Amino acid sequence: MMRTAVINVVGLTSGLLGDRTPNIQAFVNRGKLQNIKPAFPAVTCTAQSDYLTGTLPSAHGAVANGWYNREFSEVQFWKQSNHLVQQPKLWEDLKRTDPTFTCAKLFWWYNMYSSADYTITPRPIYPADGRKVFDVYTHPMNMREAIKQDLGDFPFHNFWGPNAGIGSSEWIAASAKWVEKKYQPTLNLVYLPHLDYNLQRLGPNNREISEDLEAIDRVVGDLIKFFEKQSVQVVLLSEYGITEVDKPIHVNRSFREQGWITIKDELGLEQLDCGASTAFAVADHQVAHVYVNDKSKLSAVQRHLENLEGVEQVLDQSGKQAMGIEHSRAGDFVAIADARSWFTYYYWLDDTLAPDFARCVDIHRKIGYDPVELFFDPNVSFPALKVAWFLLKKKLGFRALLDVVPLDASLVKGSHGRLPENRIDWPVFIAQTTPNTSEDPINSTEVADVIRGIILS
Repeated sequence: MMRTAVINVVGLTSGLLGDRTPNIQAFVNRGKLQNIKPAFPAVTCTAQSDYLTGTLPSAHGAVANGWYNREFSEVQFWKQSNHLVQQPKLWEDLKRTDPTFTCAKLFWWYNMYSSADYTITPRPIYPADGRKVFDVYTHPMNMREAIKQDLGDFPFHNFWGPNAGIGSSEWIAASAKWVEKKYQPTLNLVYLPHLDYNLQRLGPNNREISEDLEAIDRVVGDLIKFFEKQSVQVVLLSEYGITEVDKPIHVNRSFREQGWITIKDELGLEQLDCGASTAFAVADHQVAHVYVNDKSKLSAVQRHLENLEGVEQVLDQSGKQAMGIEHSRAGDFVAIADARSWFTYYYWLDDTLAPDFARCVDIHRKIGYDPVELFFDPNVSFPALKVAWFLLKKKLGFRALLDVVPLDASLVKGSHGRLPENRIDWPVFIAQTTPNTSEDPINSTEVADVIRGIILS
């Protein structure tokens, strides 16, 4: 088997390649670039599960980055157990072919309790006193302290939130080198998220994106040189492309106006009660899973969605089957936004009644993905000072709320999830050698076979 590193450069498309990405462009010139027809929905957990199992969400079950658990009557977002992916993984197949095969999985999602040999994933610690201590989870467990001793703490504040930036990708790249030097895995899966941030904040056509392209190109170029010196072949790929948006769709607010949303008062703030609501939406970028508890309202909810401004398509049972997303975790309907729109999770009609977590970076309590977490509230004077004061209070043992996130969805300028019309906005697969001789786009479910062929070549 040929030892291989698969570097997932999130958000990379052929439309972004050029003068600002000389290292990646040189790698393309030495090999072959193919588009990947995006997973549906084109979001992290679904795309990665398609790539690593070779199956659709109807089989592997990762219908989005999160979904409504009907048994618990709770929305569960960004869960990390690999057992949630209900199909065999690429590395498991290769282990059966060669028992000496080993796999490192670095910051790809569903990274806990998998059968991969070496894993690192973000995992805060939550002490009983209410603190949130940033950390990582590793397998083997003793790798955690060893890598932190050598590389320092993972810069969690650069991984997500208003300060998200190149620091997290630099640390992950360093961890990939560290794992290679220590363990020499046959397959090294590396996740570099940097482009995800400003492509959503600013949109792909903003001039400032050139600086982000230069930054990630430097990191990727350094990794390519490192791995090739170790006689490790490199594959570059991405999960989705991010396109310009300017129209947030507040689907749950529209449901509330229909009387379908049940609100619970919690200390004077509003909490959406999923289990008691007639219908609600779990928003995930440009796709929303809509769950209908009162089945007598199915037709009414479908009609409402089809007439909602910004919604391009509503998948019913047959539509979900056609898109390969028919699974028990999926919504009764799956709404798809038009090219300029995306779905918010917002359900309150008065910002003064929004739940306290709405203004925080809190990826687990919100009933959907919230890209507005990438921004500091412009109404907060001296946000850096507020963050410093918050950290000081936490260090002194006081309870505090880091409420620096705005409630203005119009700030978001880039999104993904639907199938972009232009192929230059599709994800890419770039390799030096590939058994795939076709110039046609690769389906998301074909990525596993192509990587397997490269490793076995």
